[in-house]
Amino acid sequence: MKILLHPAYFPNIATFAIIAQHDIIWEAEDNYQKQTYRNRCYISTDQGRHMLSIPIQHVGGEQGRQKYKDVLLDNSYPWQRQHWRTLQTAYRTSPFFEFYEDDIAPLFNKEYKHLLDFNLKTIETVGDALQLNISDQRTNIFELNPNEVIDARELVNAKRSIHVETESYDQVFGERHGFIANLSILDLLFNEGTNVTSYLKRINTGH
Repeated sequence: MKILLHPAYFPNIATFAIIAQHDIIWEAEDNYQKQTYRNRCYISTDQGRHMLSIPIQHVGGEQGRQKYKDVLLDNSYPWQRQHWRTLQTAYRTSPFFEFYEDDIAPLFNKEYKHLLDFNLKTIETVGDALQLNISDQRTNIFELNPNEVIDARELVNAKRSIHVETESYDQVFGERHGFIANLSILDLLFNEGTNVTSYLKRINTGH
């Protein structure tokens, strides 16, 4: 059975394990909500766990809620340049940063309009780097309680702690901060490289 997920910004390791192990359908008809991984991810820097947050154009007044697929990126601020510089600083000494740098960098050089499209592109890009076949199927209606899929949309909630057992691996600042679990897939990619796919497929996701 397919698993229903929200496309997140460079999803965390637990979420990407589901993507690597299952056939996915992407939720594209829900309303946008704040405090989620829709526009943020976490990496490890010399300061410890660090959030990269994408600025969006907020809809207010009578318009109220808006569909996730309609959310526009706020490109008046050079967030792409800032995110890429932060990633370079955090991971340039990691074993596989140079190996995957040319795959990831174009995401931060091209301007995107919609958050949903950009997030799907980050997932597709990592999938291509890992030679994973990533589904591009999207929902065409919103269902609060879907019957034909396994609903894993709660994984996008940044305020809810989802406990998934993952093996520790060497991180750039591990000696300083200890192992930080379930960061963005980028942390695993830059530190583990060619071992990522087998690592993801060993995770018991509970799905």
